[in-house]
Amino acid sequence: MKKRQALGNALRRTVQITALGWICVLCTALGPVLAAEPSLPAGLGGDKKEKTAPEPQLPSGLGGAAEDTSPEDGEPDVPRGLSGSAEEKSKAGTDQEQSERQSSVWGQVLDWPVHGFADLRAGPRLYSDPVQSEDGTLAEARLQLETMKYWDQANAQLDVSSDFILDGIEEEGDIDLRQLRLTWTPISSVDIRAGRQVLSWGTGDQLFINDLFPKDWQSFLIGRDVEYLKAPGDAVRVGWFTDVANFNLVYTPKFDPDRYISGERLSFFHPGLGRIAGAENEIHTHKPDDWFTDDEWALRAYRNLGRYTTALYAYFGYWKSPGGSDPGTGKSTFPQLNVYGASVQGPVGPGIGNIEIGYYDSEQDRDGDDPFVNNSEFRLLAGYEQELAHELTGSVQYYLEHMQDYSAYRNNLPSGMEARDEDRQVLTLRLTKLLMNQDLTLSFFAFYSPTDEDIYLRPRASYELSDAWTAEIGGNIFAGEKDWTFFGQFEDNSNLYASLRYSF
Repeated sequence: MKKRQALGNALRRTVQITALGWICVLCTALGPVLAAEPSLPAGLGGDKKEKTAPEPQLPSGLGGAAEDTSPEDGEPDVPRGLSGSAEEKSKAGTDQEQSERQSSVWGQVLDWPVHGFADLRAGPRLYSDPVQSEDGTLAEARLQLETMKYWDQANAQLDVSSDFILDGIEEEGDIDLRQLRLTWTPISSVDIRAGRQVLSWGTGDQLFINDLFPKDWQSFLIGRDVEYLKAPGDAVRVGWFTDVANFNLVYTPKFDPDRYISGERLSFFHPGLGRIAGAENEIHTHKPDDWFTDDEWALRAYRNLGRYTTALYAYFGYWKSPGGSDPGTGKSTFPQLNVYGASVQGPVGPGIGNIEIGYYDSEQDRDGDDPFVNNSEFRLLAGYEQELAHELTGSVQYYLEHMQDYSAYRNNLPSGMEARDEDRQVLTLRLTKLLMNQDLTLSFFAFYSPTDEDIYLRPRASYELSDAWTAEIGGNIFAGEKDWTFFGQFEDNSNLYASLRYSF
């Protein structure tokens, strides 16, 4: 009874908090529509819009949003009925699809096509969290505007995308510049993208090994759209395409870390305190932040071998989430990290299979005897996806993190601190069903770790009310035997969420 009452109170509070913000967003979104020219008769336009990503250490064993869909990514074609990484990948859409959307009145005024969406999203906690003061994890109104401009003579294109947010939990407004990038193609075999952009590569579905670009873990765990798992970064990407292989080089002049769990909104297990901590013990970090000194390099070389896409990867930078601590100041740190990996993806029987490996070279603790720096690791991912029935797809994955120099780690572990296992294993299952002429999408994604004995469930239902309106409900549910395991530490953060989106 108490839990039901708490859930009802949380729902009422989140609705009250976001009501004013939603009114503002609706006025902003609907105003241009009402002022726009009348729509064309059937058959003359208005195509339906496609549905378009320590302390605590968040390893590359969680995530998965829309991949960068540029042609140079070289991903293999997916058989009918499969979607690569299921409905989350399809949500992003391609640049071509974005440019074909109907322009708003803003675009007519600016002579640039302007598109976007207005989104209301709220989510209450399922349980009371003693270290967090808010009953909800999510209560926000969001307006995204995006535009682009192409200069044919210069073979250049400017893409701009920004989110304007009214946050009911933080009780403040914010602006999140998602994209401000210039793409230039000096010759047919080379393109250069510079500026703020979302980058991604690799083969996993919500599991990452060689994708060392910034992630927003908080957005992923509280119920924001899955596209926000991929955080933007400031970088230069160069693509070179040859008959032998294709190459991508990404240079980030100043370290771009993950948007990691800090205690600000979600509670976590604090190793130093030996208990679950929240806002009163928010993580403070010492981040490398000098331009052109604390930089990052990422390289990918890939080519097709028959029907299979193979790739080699290298990364030189830092642990993306805090991977160490400074015993003098007590601050969390981002030790230096090099990663070397490879992947292969392609048809296996009636479906798509993939294997990805990576070696995490923790440069500041190669002997594994420094208790304040993460040990080096070997990581493995194997996955398979296929169509199970009409408009029903399923996929499974196996993920492994193997710690190097485990004996040295155990021998130097501070007294009273819980020890990690030498091997952390994770199994995933995804089921996706399309119904009602594909207007209704039912999705279920489960993470289960047999070594940690914990679980993370992501149920989701999305219904397209019209070409412009989409409603969605879902949840993030955690459970575990111990409160220091990766998913188990988030049990009190379990939440439900609902959203209503208007796209234009």
